[in-house]
Amino acid sequence: MPIKNVFLISEDERLALSLLNHWDISTCSGALKAIENLKQNTYDLILCDFSLSEISGIDVLQIVKTLHPTTPFILIIEPMQVEKGLAAMRLGAFHYLSKPLNQESVETIIEKILEHTSLVQENELLKQEIACPTKERVPFIAESPAMKLILEDVKKIAKSNASVFISGESGTGKEVIASTIHHLSFRERKPFIRVNCAAIPANLLESEFFGHEKGSFTGAFQKRLGRFELADKGTLLLDEISEIPLELQPKLLRVIQEQEFERLGGDKPLRVDVRLISTSNRNMKEAIEQKIFREDLYFRLNVIPLQIPPLRDRKEDIVPLAEYFLGKLCKDNFKSLKTLSSGAKKRLLDYDWPGNVRELSNIIERTIIMHSGSVIEADNLMIEMSCPIPPPQLSSVKTLAELEKMHILSTLKALGHNKTQTAKRLGISIRTLRNKLNSF
Repeated sequence: MPIKNVFLISEDERLALSLLNHWDISTCSGALKAIENLKQNTYDLILCDFSLSEISGIDVLQIVKTLHPTTPFILIIEPMQVEKGLAAMRLGAFHYLSKPLNQESVETIIEKILEHTSLVQENELLKQEIACPTKERVPFIAESPAMKLILEDVKKIAKSNASVFISGESGTGKEVIASTIHHLSFRERKPFIRVNCAAIPANLLESEFFGHEKGSFTGAFQKRLGRFELADKGTLLLDEISEIPLELQPKLLRVIQEQEFERLGGDKPLRVDVRLISTSNRNMKEAIEQKIFREDLYFRLNVIPLQIPPLRDRKEDIVPLAEYFLGKLCKDNFKSLKTLSSGAKKRLLDYDWPGNVRELSNIIERTIIMHSGSVIEADNLMIEMSCPIPPPQLSSVKTLAELEKMHILSTLKALGHNKTQTAKRLGISIRTLRNKLNSF
């Protein structure tokens, strides 16, 4: 949430002028008058000078915390008043700034406030996820012999506590199968927590797993519960587990073995009862041979293996899946219900589906949005937009930039649009990859 409404309480006009360069702010020179203002108005951020003639800035802070307990409060101090700033933080101030203010210090504080707000919102979302463990989920559609056998296995697996390792290409429905295992188990009414190991920066993954205490590292403005703690008595899905850093794997192994861990910055062991389901689209034997995944950790996670076949090898599921997505996505996009013609069904069956079930869902959604008729014919299906990018022909490449673009996009497609894996394969940072994709 951006900082828009800022309230400055100060008798120093120079301070007000320096801050006007950053925001459109409201100012008040008297502490008591400012308090009356705060009884009537709310702000995204409150800055208050410690040196006021009526009462001190710390006195103002204590009143503000009763009026607006969640509004960030910054105390502005003289360079020799650091102990006042620390005292204010103990009383609930977000932070303090020393005079003279400069753009860098102000922007740093704003970044911290935004990070803090983001963490608070994420924690609230996680609490909502735990409070609603039975929310709508995608049904397990199994018309092919291969998927019917897997469904029978899933029913048996669900009744156990064993760890499950689900393998398969990107987009085959590994998360749907994990969700089905949870909802058929005795843990159904407990949390089903997901963590995408490939989507979280390596330096944040340990905190994501185990949580952290307030002040345990720069930016840790409040205690945060990790996914293991949130999943207690329920199921934890470790999606794309093969992407976690090697240095974190021993800690994960210890938690699996002992069902115990500490939050970052904490010294109190926390015991949990969590059923683990892991997924990967990688060849785990190769990952172990390449020394990027620990063999002992893999054996702990792979108590019961499930291999999900690609959609091209279970064609009996294509039309039932397409019809399910057709009904759901028409509703989600406020469209009247559409049907597939026999020609459209044949075209779906003839396609090779390199992106599996996820690609099928995307094609159906694009089609119902762009096609206005009630019946979808073969020519209406927007499959051509999902065709793989052809390999670059050097004779047709005009510039080095064009060659780079084609190489990046073809690598991204080959790796199932996994940006983390693509960046690793290309030998560039994830930020560089995102910048290049945005420029394309």
